[in-house]
Amino acid sequence: MTLELALTLVSGVAWSVVYVAAIRIGFRDRTYAMPFGALALNLAWEFLYTYDGFTSPWGAQTWVNLVWACLDVVILASYLRFGRRDLPSFVTRPMFGVWVVGMLGVAFAVQGLFIAEFGWSLKAAEYSAFLQNLLMSVLFVQFYVLRGGPRGQSLVIAVAKWLGTLAPTILLGVLPGNVFVIGIGALCSVVDLAYIALLLWGRRGPSAGSMRTV
Repeated sequence: MTLELALTLVSGVAWSVVYVAAIRIGFRDRTYAMPFGALALNLAWEFLYTYDGFTSPWGAQTWVNLVWACLDVVILASYLRFGRRDLPSFVTRPMFGVWVVGMLGVAFAVQGLFIAEFGWSLKAAEYSAFLQNLLMSVLFVQFYVLRGGPRGQSLVIAVAKWLGTLAPTILLGVLPGNVFVIGIGALCSVVDLAYIALLLWGRRGPSAGSMRTV
């Protein structure tokens, strides 16, 4: 097995663990376990690049993208079912529906702009993926703050997300010497490790006993 394939598989397995854990925790705790802004961007990226992968020679990553897309659809279902509970009380079901459709539309538009600028190239996929990955890292920290603890969150998700980002940072940044990918990947690691530390700290805090992590 080549180093490139090994890193691709590490990333694929780690992110699949993130998604499966998010599905399990979301339905178990009757909430959603991935920030919706990041989820919308993920769905747009995965659908677009799965389509592109089956029309061009992307190899193993195409199948990884397809698995991720299917898992993210289930996470979206948990958000549709439980997400309105975290919004202000004046948000009605129709307003919530408009919010979801609008955010998904924005996410597809953002991904489309990367494609319009760079074409269906690896650069478009890399740059958009790493930027939305950094956004997700920040939003997970915000998750903890807004929820006042680790409700709907997990050390499994946090650690797997970190490893799932570290592998492509090495593959697409360190090995070819891509400064942008190295820089954004390093920022992701810093925020991810801070989030892991926050979850560990929360386990020892006064309110940790009433909240569950995995």
